[in-house]
Amino acid sequence: MNWDQIEGKWKQMKGDIQAEWGELTDDDLAEADGNREKLEGLIQERYGKTREEAKDALDNWMKKVA
Repeated sequence: MNWDQIEGKWKQMKGDIQAEWGELTDDDLAEADGNREKLEGLIQERYGKTREEAKDALDNWMKKVA
């Protein structure tokens, strides 16, 4: 699954994202609104990760949901 597909199914994917990153709130996901860079930034902020770690975590998650 690529990011365009996730973005297109954002409402359905929000639950999967919250299952993976439970510290992200509904408001966080509404703010990201399918934007990968915003979501990476939120993961970085909430989990104290570097930008690269957040990107890698999101890439790994995408492989799992594919």
